[in-house]
Amino acid sequence: MIDELVKKGELECTDIFKQIDETESYFSRLVLDAFQKENINESHFNMTTGYGYNDLGRDACERVFARVLKGESALVRNQFISGSHALSTTLFALLRPGDTMMSITGLPYDTLHEVIGIKENPSSLKSFGIHYEQIDLINDHFDTDQILKTLKEKKIKLIEIQRSRGYSNRKSILVKEIGEIITKIREVDKEVIIMVDNCYCEMVETISPLEVGANVIVGSLIKNLGASIASNGAYICGDEKLIKLCAERLNLPGEGIDVGPSLGATKSILQGLYFAPSVVASSLKTAVLTSYLLEHLGFSVSPKYKEPRADIVEAITFRNRELLIKYVQGIEKYSPIDSNTLPIPAPMPGYDDDIIMASGSFTQGSSIELSCDGPLREPYIAYQQGGVTYNYGKIAIVNAIKELLAKKEEENNE
Repeated sequence: MIDELVKKGELECTDIFKQIDETESYFSRLVLDAFQKENINESHFNMTTGYGYNDLGRDACERVFARVLKGESALVRNQFISGSHALSTTLFALLRPGDTMMSITGLPYDTLHEVIGIKENPSSLKSFGIHYEQIDLINDHFDTDQILKTLKEKKIKLIEIQRSRGYSNRKSILVKEIGEIITKIREVDKEVIIMVDNCYCEMVETISPLEVGANVIVGSLIKNLGASIASNGAYICGDEKLIKLCAERLNLPGEGIDVGPSLGATKSILQGLYFAPSVVASSLKTAVLTSYLLEHLGFSVSPKYKEPRADIVEAITFRNRELLIKYVQGIEKYSPIDSNTLPIPAPMPGYDDDIIMASGSFTQGSSIELSCDGPLREPYIAYQQGGVTYNYGKIAIVNAIKELLAKKEEENNE
C-alpha cells in the first residue's frame, strides 16, 4: 500500500520537485560566484589558533557568506554553539538597559525564553532592564494594526521576526510577507532594528530577508547552510555597523571581528556552504513527500504538499502521544548513526516539556540531517526536518510510516 502511494506521490509532485531543482540551480550559481569573486584557494583552509589574528580564511569565508546572504557584512564563527547562541549574542549586542524589544511573530522559540526573561533567569535581558513586548500572529499573518499602533505609542529598539514555526502549530513566514510588513513599519519608524531569525529557512526561497529591508539575519551552521558538513557554528549577517557590535559581544570590545581562531573549521564551513543548495533541495523533497504520504493517510500536516514553503520543517499532528513517539522512533531506526537506540521522552535544557528526538546524525543536533522531534504536549506534533539526500530521506520516512501504521492498527485492535 505505502510503496504504491510513494510512486503515485512522486508522480504528482513532479512539478513541485522541478521548482525545487530550479531554486537549487539559482543558489548553486550564487555560491560558486561568491567563491570565485573572493578568490577562495587552498591557503584559506590553513588553521589559526590562539587569538586568531590575521586569519585570512576566516575573513574570506565571512565575505563569501555576506555575498550569498545579500548582507553588507557577516560574522561566521565556530565559536557559536548554536543558532540560539547567535540569536542571544545579537540581542545582547544590539539592546541596552531601558530598551524594548518586540516579537511580532508571537512567542519565540523555547530556547530564547530564558534569554529574553520570559522565563526567569538572572542572566536574561530582563535582568539587565531590557523590556519585552509581544504581538501574536492572527491566522498565521502579522497583526499589522497592532504592530503599527504599538510603534506609534512606544519606542521600540528592536523587532524580532522568527520565520520558522518553532514548537508551535502556526505556519512559517515567507519572505514576501516579511517585506510587506517591513514596508509598513518603516512608514512609522525608520530607525527600529529588524532582526530575523532565519533558522531552517536559508536557500528555500531565492530572496533573502535582507533584500526586503531586514537589518540583520541569524542562523545555524548545523542546519541548512552547513549541509551536514560543518561540525558546529552559526552566522549573523546584515548591516556592517550591527555586525561589528555583534562581534564585540561575541569576543570583546576593541577586538571584535578581528579575533577568533578558525581552529581548522574554515574548510568544513565553506564546503558545507558549497553543498548547501543540493542538501536543502533534498530536504525539501523529503518534506514534500512526507506531507503527501501522511496527508493521504489522514493525518494533519503543515505545510500541505502543494503549499509554498518558507523552511525545511514539516509539522505532523498526531493528537496521540503514542503515535508521536512511534513515528519519531521510526525515524531514528532508519538513521545512519545510533539506529539501534530507542528514543524516549526526556527533559532537555531550555525546554519546558519533555522532548522526544530522533537525530541519528553524524553531527550532534544537526537538523539538516534527517531528524524529527517534538514536545510531549497536546496536540502531539512531530517536527521533521532535513534529509541529506532525497533517497536516504525517502527510505527513512517510508519505513517510519509503515511502523506508525502498524502501531495505529494495534491500538485500534485493543
